[in-house]
Amino acid sequence: MSIFENLGEEIKVAMKARDALRLETLRAIKKELIEARTAKNAGGEVSDENEIKLLQKMVKQRRDSADIYMAQGRAELSEKELKEADIIASYLPRQFTPEELEAAVKGVISSENATSMKDMGKVMAAASSQLAGKADGKDISQMVKKLLA
Repeated sequence: MSIFENLGEEIKVAMKARDALRLETLRAIKKELIEARTAKNAGGEVSDENEIKLLQKMVKQRRDSADIYMAQGRAELSEKELKEADIIASYLPRQFTPEELEAAVKGVISSENATSMKDMGKVMAAASSQLAGKADGKDISQMVKKLLA
């Protein structure tokens, strides 16, 4: 069952619980998914992979906004953005721990026969496709740099 199919029921639960923040966040997710479905070349469907990418983008936007609010001394707005990011992140697959990420990246490095930083592009391409949805791109990049250095 896709994320979109679950949202209707989740929205009802949030309404009954009078959880305004969760309700607002779930509606935002649903809006983004509807927009993705009705996009020019979508054909009325969004793959599970694209749903995950969309949710990751939403989480990143919320966290970036929270950082900006915090830098401006707006702690209450930052806190709201972080709570929304956590709600959205709950719909994503479980993220790799640093140890799991390191093991996965080591596997990619060995399969690509990479030995130096010159091979970073090749390793990043393979790692990003294999670990999509399981780790953040920035974390993957940092791990590849660490292991190739």
